[in-house]
Amino acid sequence: MAGRPREFDRDQALERAMLAFWQRGYEGTSMADLVQALGIASARIYAAFGSKQALFREAVQRYESGAGCFADRALAEETQVRDAIARMLLDAATVYTEPGRPQGCMVVMAAINFAQENEEVAAWLAGHRRQRTQSIIDRLQRAKDAGQLRETTDVQALGDFYATQLHGISVQARDGVSRPRLLAASEIAMGVLDQALSPATH
Repeated sequence: MAGRPREFDRDQALERAMLAFWQRGYEGTSMADLVQALGIASARIYAAFGSKQALFREAVQRYESGAGCFADRALAEETQVRDAIARMLLDAATVYTEPGRPQGCMVVMAAINFAQENEEVAAWLAGHRRQRTQSIIDRLQRAKDAGQLRETTDVQALGDFYATQLHGISVQARDGVSRPRLLAASEIAMGVLDQALSPATH
């Protein structure tokens, strides 16, 4: 019937879809899973979101503006580069092990392995991960330009190292490694940055 109000809360449905994809990944979440998670028929899901892929992309955007935005905040808000990287790793260990939620990072875990027909989704997610790596490299470059890092610092290699740490925390968290262990490993990782800090920042 024209003008009939929707029988569900779209925002709530998107939250439920995000949690389903976060837990099971893109391929591992079937339309039947989404029907069960959202509590509405598949026809209503298609009407509201267009397609499974469109729903997934919107769910990732929701994740990145909510639980997944900690890295952007850490890199942007801390004036000292050591504080920024340390906060990013600390927040990763905290977010990725939050009780009552899927463990790990949705963008890291959602489509590492994929069937050929889902190559577009996997490539899109890989792009998001590359953007995260670049954001870390850019933050380190700003620190180097500001004199916080030694002039000899290879910011690309250092950024790749911390992106590896960040993504590795996600996998470890999904495997059940505890928050204290993740934090202890992050403390060791910070030693690499300490070697690159300029003497004036110590």
